[in-house]
Amino acid sequence: MSEPSVIFEELPAEAGNLGRVTLNVPATLNSLTLEMVDLMQEKLDAWQHDKAIAAVFIEGAGEKAFCAGGDVQALHQSAVAKPGGPCDYAERFFAREYRLNYTLYTYHKPIICWGHGIVMGGGLGVMAGCSHRVVTEKTRIAMPEVTIALFPDVGGTWFLNRMPASSGQFLALTGASINAADAIYTGIADRFITSERKPEILEQLLNQKWSSASAANHALARHVLRSFSQQSLDQSPTSQVECHLSTINTLCDGDDIHEIIDNIVSIQTSDPWLSKASESLSRGSPLAALWIFRQLMTSRYASLKEVFQSEIQLATNIVRHPEFAEGVRALLIDKDRSPLWQYQSSRDVPESALAAFFDAPWDTNPLADL
Repeated sequence: MSEPSVIFEELPAEAGNLGRVTLNVPATLNSLTLEMVDLMQEKLDAWQHDKAIAAVFIEGAGEKAFCAGGDVQALHQSAVAKPGGPCDYAERFFAREYRLNYTLYTYHKPIICWGHGIVMGGGLGVMAGCSHRVVTEKTRIAMPEVTIALFPDVGGTWFLNRMPASSGQFLALTGASINAADAIYTGIADRFITSERKPEILEQLLNQKWSSASAANHALARHVLRSFSQQSLDQSPTSQVECHLSTINTLCDGDDIHEIIDNIVSIQTSDPWLSKASESLSRGSPLAALWIFRQLMTSRYASLKEVFQSEIQLATNIVRHPEFAEGVRALLIDKDRSPLWQYQSSRDVPESALAAFFDAPWDTNPLADL
């Protein structure tokens, strides 16, 4: 028999139970499928109302990744099966994934996320929505959607807009890789703890006398994680974002998005992190860079519900458009890394073509009931 894609356990503590969720597809770096999203939604909904469950611990199987994102190849198959849409699987996946993300953000019980290893795309959406987010010395985070003509979704519109100064905008446009210290500096993680301490943390969580009051349980979770975090401080990496923030702000200080793109792709630097970020944007979809920027700008003051409602609208329009299918083909299917983008530069994109991605493709938003 094959292993379940998500493992659920209810572990008895001194008082109350700890729900444990393990994303269990290490061969694909625990990339999310629609089945996995549905399983997690069903279990989290049940645990939300189960008085015996006091807190939840989410992790990824194996040592390489918490979750490397969504199963993009399945989304690609859905997109090419019906060009122009509706792309049934992809659209159902996005809608249910975003619903799960919203559930995580609004969950009243503590959810401790062990963000070890690769955390990308949909994996970052899961981690960012949890109430107690732990990163380790092996954490590697990125949202490189510009390279496949997508956008930083799964709540990216929410958390990128809340990062210091222009750092969220820069990370969204370039897909630059960040580490554990960056995650804490930018607000998408709460604590750095070395990975070797995980068994001790689980043991301590099971030694707690959990309460029936969620506020008290959040305090208990913080109490457990705080001591391990304090013991790990001297092993934390250096934040790339913090030390480059002045440069990032200068690069993103343009009169319009075209000038910002020019600033980033033309930078002359020997710094490997900045150089890689610049190259990523230069190889990405010019059309995607524009819709990434517009999504962030138009949703700066949106509520959490409005963020996910706007993201499902944009994602649906993108997956129905050939730019996305071409980006995935070039990077992940044929792997020739030579995408034939529809436009050669951002200035070639007609305003009407960009605006169409922000028009509702249906009469009723699938997330209208959030």
